[in-house]
Amino acid sequence: MKFFSIKVVGQKLACFLLTHSNCFFESDSRSYLPFSYESHDMITGLCFTSPYRQNVASQHMPDLTDELMKKGKHCILIENPLDILPSFDKGSLPSFMELGYASLVSIYSELCAQGKSPSIIDGALLQEDPKGTLRGLCEDLGIPFQAAMLKWEAGPKSFDGIRAPHSYKTTHKLTGFKSPSKYPAPFPPDLYDLLEQSLPFYNMLRRHVKQSGIISLQPKLPVPANEKLLVWVGNGIVPRESAKISVLDSVVQGGDAVWEGLRVYNGKIFKLEEHLDRLFDSAKALAFSNVPTREQVKDAIFKTLIRNGMFDETHIRLTLTRGKKVTSGMSPSLNLYGCTLIVLAEWKPPIYENEKGITLVTATTRRNSPNNLDSKIHHNNLLNNILAKIEGNNASADDAIMLDKDGYVSETNATNIFLVKKGRVATPHADYCLPGKTRATVMDLVIKEGLILQERRISLSEFHTADEVWTVGTIGELSPVVKIDGRTIGDGSVGPVTRRLQSALKKLTAESGVPIPTYQQSYQGAKIFP
Repeated sequence: MKFFSIKVVGQKLACFLLTHSNCFFESDSRSYLPFSYESHDMITGLCFTSPYRQNVASQHMPDLTDELMKKGKHCILIENPLDILPSFDKGSLPSFMELGYASLVSIYSELCAQGKSPSIIDGALLQEDPKGTLRGLCEDLGIPFQAAMLKWEAGPKSFDGIRAPHSYKTTHKLTGFKSPSKYPAPFPPDLYDLLEQSLPFYNMLRRHVKQSGIISLQPKLPVPANEKLLVWVGNGIVPRESAKISVLDSVVQGGDAVWEGLRVYNGKIFKLEEHLDRLFDSAKALAFSNVPTREQVKDAIFKTLIRNGMFDETHIRLTLTRGKKVTSGMSPSLNLYGCTLIVLAEWKPPIYENEKGITLVTATTRRNSPNNLDSKIHHNNLLNNILAKIEGNNASADDAIMLDKDGYVSETNATNIFLVKKGRVATPHADYCLPGKTRATVMDLVIKEGLILQERRISLSEFHTADEVWTVGTIGELSPVVKIDGRTIGDGSVGPVTRRLQSALKKLTAESGVPIPTYQQSYQGAKIFP
């Protein structure tokens, strides 16, 4: 790891990076940023911890004063510890602190706090694309890129340091960037612990690396506030970027998990107990072992919401996997660690256009038959639904209707579906579809509103010719459907029965649910959604 500081001299910036050849080396086979460029006031260097420790920014350089931190421009070179660690001699392995990753993160954080975010370049990207990486770095530093930066004279340099004769034998022979090896060397098992300790720091810095002059772009989030979520994974809460599970977890190995979607309204979780009933029923149907208790799951949900300050306009994706396996394989006998619990709460208003209505198309993908997989098990293996959703996306529709094996309507790829014809409300039997909790709620509301409800087989043409159609689900609430397969439903506007039930559902969600602890005391009346 190296840290470099540049001071402004007139309109120019100068940097050790751009002063001499051979200035970036981690081992005798790696070379970085050798240029020829006029240098001015600068602080440079490898941060050594002892005369025999190559590498590392294990402490601030003596000349790196607070004044310079405030006035200079700064650059940090990072390398993957997976590549660096094998370059050390077995007789002189570094400690974690001597590697310098923690110190570089400290320097980076200090500079960011001063509004002086440093440029960060990754050694691997530099080797893969020297010209693009250097051009981007020069642009960031405000200095012109020169093709001469890509070549240099062979031989040792005066600033190499006392380790150069041992460490730079190969690099002293180079006159340009050496392409990275296609295949790496085996990683020494005795360095595994150091790798585990170092990678989080490296990954944190790498998220801010520039590539070919452009900061690595992340997709725009629908709700920007979700960038800094806290997520429950396993036994506790971690930041979004650290919310990961093992590659040996059953949900990765085979989609072997169950899940629930919940919604938060005005400090209460709607139908929490009903959703937990289905979660535990699904886990039992799949013969999960070492399942957390109901109170443990509720505790994780409440803590996640409270930590995020989420008390309204929130959707929760609650997942329970069979857990981590001791080795890759399908058999549940390999699951010896117990279940993995995930609570992902996001700021998320209903995802559909519930005022103007949505459009649907009919997918060619048929809903799984109960002869093959019971729809009452709310499992994570959703390929059947995803294939239908792809068809909907390709048709520029909001969702896709799925038929059963006999050609009757089952549900959409994500929601249950209802129709109104001559004042009668009908919805398909739940033989093929998931009997959703919002579906059950709306069925109750239909009866309470004095309407006639039918649960039966319904053909696709009945939906095409219906007076009104809507879908229901936790993530979208009650969504009017104004067009199916290009056919306008009713007069193309949201119908009166739909509006009536939307109002009834809104009233119910505002009045019922399981209260989130501390909400009434601390957050009632506050603006919740960012």
